[in-house]
Amino acid sequence: MQRLADKVALVTGGGAGIGEAIARRFRAEGATLVVNDLDPARAERVARDVEGSAFAADVADSAAVRRMFEAVRERHGRLDVLVNNAGIAGHEADPARAERFAAVALAQLQERMSGGAIRTHADATLELSDEDWRRMLAVHLDGTFFCTREALRLMAAQGSGAIVNMGSIMGTAGGAGAPAYCAAKGGILAFTRAVAREVATRGIRVNAIAPGWIETAMTAPLAPVRAMLEMQTPLGRLGSPDDVAWAAVYLASDEAGFVTGQVLAPNGGWTMNQ
Repeated sequence: MQRLADKVALVTGGGAGIGEAIARRFRAEGATLVVNDLDPARAERVARDVEGSAFAADVADSAAVRRMFEAVRERHGRLDVLVNNAGIAGHEADPARAERFAAVALAQLQERMSGGAIRTHADATLELSDEDWRRMLAVHLDGTFFCTREALRLMAAQGSGAIVNMGSIMGTAGGAGAPAYCAAKGGILAFTRAVAREVATRGIRVNAIAPGWIETAMTAPLAPVRAMLEMQTPLGRLGSPDDVAWAAVYLASDEAGFVTGQVLAPNGGWTMNQ
């Protein structure tokens, strides 16, 4: 099926992982792609593969975002779908941080199983710097806002559009050791509901995806606790980027024409409260 035929779609963070999978699925469903990424080479590689265009920009920079959407307007004259996918895990500059998180999780599990007191603590909030807190919220929350605001300028004029925001189970259930990430993703989900109510009168739908544990480079440092994560997931495995991409296809397509303000959670059953 060509469920996105004749639609122009912009995917942020589309140069790798979930964003790349979404861009490729969108192209297979007939969309014309604009691939954004902070890394120009990654954006160009995926854009070339999906026969689209690339735009390198930091979504946390409102001026850069404005220039990106102006380029979309000049090149295509419209925007039918925006996927706010760009994000960071917080350990990109310090891989050892993720390793410490995994070590703490394993230590706590062993302490619980032994029946003794918990002596190992995450203390992520105590150790979180102002800079790391602000960067996390800037990329996820500011970036989603900046891109949504510019997309609405195009979509409002045409009286239609679909926006898909990338949340996380960390934004619904929370997670020890990732306070900034959880805050950012929780904010995105609340933002999604607010904007969905606001722009429904313009024929624009806004929804979110809250993935579970997905096998990407971002989660690779958690390899020591992979078996534990799989055991805690009812379907018994980590998800693939394509599991999330299919959810994005649905929310972006006319099949979801009566769906707005919702959170679709491809998480293998990790949480069942949606």
